[in-house]
Amino acid sequence: MGIGLPELAWIILFVVFLPFVIAFIDILKSDYEGNNKLIWLLAVIFVPLIGSIAYFII
Repeated sequence: MGIGLPELAWIILFVVFLPFVIAFIDILKSDYEGNNKLIWLLAVIFVPLIGSIAYFII
């Protein structure tokens, strides 16, 4: 038995979409100065997986 389409959809949801949403909300709530908020938002929007991971690490 392999991974079917429903299982793959859940994996994509948890691996890509959930960190994206959490990072996006956290950036909007944050008190960054200058263009830092805009830069993080653009990073998370245009490169969701890498941008979200980078945001949480930094």
